[in-house]
Amino acid sequence: MEKRPCPQFYGAVTVSERGQVVIPIQARRDLGIQTGEKLLVIGGLEGGLWLLRADLVSEMTGRWLELLRQLQVGPLEEENEQTS
Repeated sequence: MEKRPCPQFYGAVTVSERGQVVIPIQARRDLGIQTGEKLLVIGGLEGGLWLLRADLVSEMTGRWLELLRQLQVGPLEEENEQTS
């Protein structure tokens, strides 16, 4: 998957009577979104809507938790753990 500048405009979509939208094919290709993949739907400020890949949110959350753990442990305790 090639890194692209953000935000990237992929076009406009129309909400169907059943509330469905089609993600443009170029967006799916660029972002690696596969058929059957789970996306999180999050309401943003002032009526905005975000679609986030569930696997990436899970990965980011894991990284954030690790960073928080490192902040809580602190440098002295980390050194003690490494020398033990």
